[in-house]
Formats: sequence, C-alpha cells, structure tokens
Amino acid sequence: MPLSRRLSRALPNTLSVTLVVVVLVILFGPVLLLALFSFNDSTVISLPWQGFTTKWYSEAFNEEAAVTSITNSIKVATIVMVVSVILGTLASWGLTRIAFRGRTAIAGVHGAVLVVPWLIIGVAGLIFFSQIEYELSLTTIVAMHIVVTFPLVVAVVSAGLVRFNRSLEEAAIDLGASQWQMLRFVVLPQIAPSLAASAIFAFAWSFNNFEISFFTGGFEQTFPVWVFGVLRHSSNLPIVNAASTVISVCQVAVVFALWYGMKLMNKRRGGSDSEMAEMMTGAVR
Repeated sequence: MPLSRRLSRALPNTLSVTLVVVVLVILFGPVLLLALFSFNDSTVISLPWQGFTTKWYSEAFNEEAAVTSITNSIKVATIVMVVSVILGTLASWGLTRIAFRGRTAIAGVHGAVLVVPWLIIGVAGLIFFSQIEYELSLTTIVAMHIVVTFPLVVAVVSAGLVRFNRSLEEAAIDLGASQWQMLRFVVLPQIAPSLAASAIFAFAWSFNNFEISFFTGGFEQTFPVWVFGVLRHSSNLPIVNAASTVISVCQVAVVFALWYGMKLMNKRRGGSDSEMAEMMTGAVR
C-alpha cells in the first residue's frame, strides 16, 4: 500500500487520539496539579518542591469548619438527589406517557431552567426567601438545588422513556398486570441506567454548586462556599488542596463504581455501549 494512502488512513485515528488526550489534559490537568501540590511542604504553589509532607491532610480533617462543610454538602446533595430522582421520574412519566393540553409548553419550561445561569437563580432565591421572611439555612439550599436539578433528571429519564418500547407496557397490561406492577417490574428495570445516570448528575450538581449555595445558605456553609471563604488567605491554600483532592478522588471513585453498575444493568437488558453514552448525555432518538 502506498505511503500516502497509509497516512491518509492513519490520520483520522491519530487526530482522534490526540483530541482525546488534549481534552483529558484540560479536564484533569488542574486536578492532578492540585493533588500534586497538596503533598508539597510549602504554602506557595511553585517549583521546586520544598519537601514531601502529608501534614496538610491532617490539618484539613482536623479543621472543624472543613469537616462541617463537607458533611453539609453530603447531606444536601443526598436529599436533592433522592427528591429530584423521584419527582423527575414522575414528571417524565407524565410528559412522555400522558397526552394533555400544554404538554409541549411544560416540557419547554423544564428545559428552560437548565439554561438559566445559577447566579441569577441564586439571587432570585435570596430575594424570594427575604420577601417571605424565611431564614436562610441548609433547607433553603436544598429547595433551590432541587429547582435546578429536577429539570436535569426530567431530561435524562425522559430520554430513557422515549427509547423504551411501549408495546412491552401494553403486553404487561394485557397479561393482567396492574399499573403499579407494570411500572415496577417492566418499566423501571428497563430505565434503571437512566435513573442511575440522573442520580449521578443530581448528586454532583448539588455537591459542587457554589452560586446558589452562597446566596441562599445564610450562616450554614457547604464545601464550595467554605473553600471560597478560606481562599481569601493564601496560607489556607494547601489545606484546601488536600481537602479538595480527597473529595475529587471520592467523587471519581463513586462515578466509576456507578458507571460500572450501569454497564452491568445495561448488558443484562441487552443494551449496547452506544446506548449508555446516549443515556449519560440525555440524547433522544
């Protein structure tokens, strides 16, 4: 085969691999640098290293405010994930299975929330709770996080329901199953990967949200708000690096574990890897 033809065949693969590598470096490069300098025995992020140390990790988890903020973020994200998945699944069922006047408009409203900046929603939430004289706390953070996370769950779960073959639902009803039995034993197992994907996104969105938590949290801080506060002093930077490294590793581990579980569920139902990618991105065929 001529050299020019071999090069033309190899060029697309080479460009694809190069693009993937560049994207990975852009996405994970800052996180890797953060983890690297969390072991540096210096409060200044610079090379060469002053020495290897793990004292910043012990200081981070002996810091009461850091532990409290991480605990608050986990509580808030867990509640938001559960409530959003339940409400989002119910709303998705109504939008994809029930024909009613104004369905398109309601679906558009759900999608519109996803494009509104979190900063605007955070300020709007602050004004709303101030007008009704409701004290800002973790409760108000949870309420506003659900506002922005619920539509995302609707989009992902709706994508799974649209792809689902409705003849299976009709067959279950014809065989004597009730609506609840049809939903529990036929529909939910088939859209389980979509539910898992929406749960991952809901938890991550809530845990990492800063703008809404900053404006609607009052004196109770989540982890992103705590980081913003302590970074005003450069001496706290290594502590933030250590705490953020642990959080990042835990989040990546959880995502990979859930992703592997989703792949197993998808294989059991006879799905392909391309369907998994579509479920994660919320694509609708």
